[in-house]
Amino acid sequence: MKSHLKNIGASLALVVVLSACGTNTVKEIKSTTAQTLSTISAKTNIGNNPRDPLEGFNRTMFSFNDAIDQAILKPTAQAYQTVMPSFVQTGISNFFGNIGDVWTAVNNLLQGHVADGVTDVMRVAVNTTFGLGGLIDIGSAAGMPKHREDFGQTLGTWGVKSGPYLVLPVFGPSTLRDAVVTPIDLKGDLWSYTTPVYVRNTGTVVRLVDKRASVLDAGNLIEEAALDKYVFIRDAYLQRRASQIKPEED
Repeated sequence: MKSHLKNIGASLALVVVLSACGTNTVKEIKSTTAQTLSTISAKTNIGNNPRDPLEGFNRTMFSFNDAIDQAILKPTAQAYQTVMPSFVQTGISNFFGNIGDVWTAVNNLLQGHVADGVTDVMRVAVNTTFGLGGLIDIGSAAGMPKHREDFGQTLGTWGVKSGPYLVLPVFGPSTLRDAVVTPIDLKGDLWSYTTPVYVRNTGTVVRLVDKRASVLDAGNLIEEAALDKYVFIRDAYLQRRASQIKPEED
C-alpha cells in the first residue's frame, strides 16, 4: 500500500513539475526534438518512408525554404492580409485563378476529361467577359466548378509514376515526375507572357504573397501541432497528390 502511495505521489509531483514548465518549455522540447530528428536524418540519409530516399537532401532544402518563408514571405503575407481589404484579396485570387484555368483546361483535355475541359473553357470565357477580367468568379456561382490540373497530373493519368519525393528550392514539395515537368507548367502559365516585364514581375510577387496569405492559418496550425514539420508536410503532400491522380496506383 505504501509503495502504491509513493508511486502516486511521484506521479503527482511529475505532473506539477511539467505544469510549472509552461508553454515555453514545451515549445523548446518540440524544437529540440525536431532539430535532433533533422540532424539524424541528414547525417544518415535514412528515413522511414520508402517514397523519400533523398530525405537528407530534402530536409536541407526544406530548411532553406522554411528560412526564407519565415524571414520574408510569411511576414509579408501577414502584412498583406492585415492591410489589404478582404474583397481585394478575393479579387486578386480570382484574377490569377482565372488565368490558371486556361492551363487547367488544356490538361483536362489532354487527360481525356473532355467535359471538365469544356467547363474550364466556359469558366474562363464567362469570368473574363462578365467577371471584370476574372476579378469576380461568376463561373462558380453559375454551377461551373473550378478544377486544378497540371502537366504532372496529366502524365500521372497516362501511367507515368510519380517517383520519389523531392523538395525543390523555392518551389517546395514535389516529386521527381512533377519536378521534371515544372518548366512546362511554367510555360503553360499565360501570366508568364505578360508585358511589360515589370508588370509581369510585380504580378508574380503579388500572386505569390496572396497565395501564401491564403494558407497562413493552416501554416500556423502545422507549426503548433506537428512534432516534425517536415514529415507532416511530406506525408500530407504525397497523399494529396496521389488523390489528385490515381490513389491506388500513383
